[in-house]
Amino acid sequence: MTPALEPLRRIAAYAVATDDEGRVLLVRASAKSGTPGIWSLPGGAVDHGEDPNHTVVRETAAETGLSVAVTGLRDVLADMRSLPHRGVTIHTDRLIYSVSVRGGTLIDRVGHGTDLARWFTLEEAERLKLRQFAAAALGLSTSSPDLRPDVPPTFPSFYAYEGPDGLHRAQRFAAYAIATDPYENLLLTRIAPGYPGAGCWHLPGGGTDYGEQPGTALIRELVEETGQAGRLIELLGVASHRDAASLGPEGYPIDWHGVRAFYRVVVDEPTEVVIHDVGGSTSEARWVPLKEVAELAADQLTEVTADALRAARLI
Repeated sequence: MTPALEPLRRIAAYAVATDDEGRVLLVRASAKSGTPGIWSLPGGAVDHGEDPNHTVVRETAAETGLSVAVTGLRDVLADMRSLPHRGVTIHTDRLIYSVSVRGGTLIDRVGHGTDLARWFTLEEAERLKLRQFAAAALGLSTSSPDLRPDVPPTFPSFYAYEGPDGLHRAQRFAAYAIATDPYENLLLTRIAPGYPGAGCWHLPGGGTDYGEQPGTALIRELVEETGQAGRLIELLGVASHRDAASLGPEGYPIDWHGVRAFYRVVVDEPTEVVIHDVGGSTSEARWVPLKEVAELAADQLTEVTADALRAARLI
């Protein structure tokens, strides 16, 4: 059994960079890290309010000395790992981006969390000790050195803490669905009074649970929120939005940063929409014909809904 450790959550972004020879760029964890000698993709934690696209560029430059440009989103993964020496178990939602190298020179670092950056063929990488998410992102089968808790620890679905400016802040990862049926309808929900964005149309979905993969969370949320059984098709993108003084049912301003993955989902056998969380953040949910969705005004949609609909080319 793993010891009882304090649960933490974070969001991080990582780069998959390849050179002209097809080699992949990896970084090695130093003695200052919790997993010294383990190789991983360059990247790191998303700062509060930071767009993950900027995170992956910033972290790759810091860890490798290379300037990169984001060319696409590859995957979104989640994992838990226990760090007994720090007294914590961490759930990390990891955004994996493809990047191209614009220039720079590989550097070795002293006194940081990573100490080496090197290019490897996939065959060479398979023989390294790799973090599990890095192996998964590269399609490799290497075993993981991470220590995991036996069961996910209890962690609140919403957690706000006091920031350096005295304002409470919260960073949350969520998954949402562009859910369509065979009859060219889109499933939308309406935000209830008293919540940020009240009255706007929103996508079904919500925050993921501790230890939960985003795709799994989304299909669960779809059933719990609307009573619809969906089939996950593809990841469409990630939206990052910050509201520096969001006001919701808590009754006090919160510096809110939401990072939301959105997926294409098909509901093969749509049923009557049922809102199970009565009194929550959803006041209405219904199937809307796609031609009507295209006619919705910008102020009728939440930011993440508008981003997702544009990515799906529905508006």
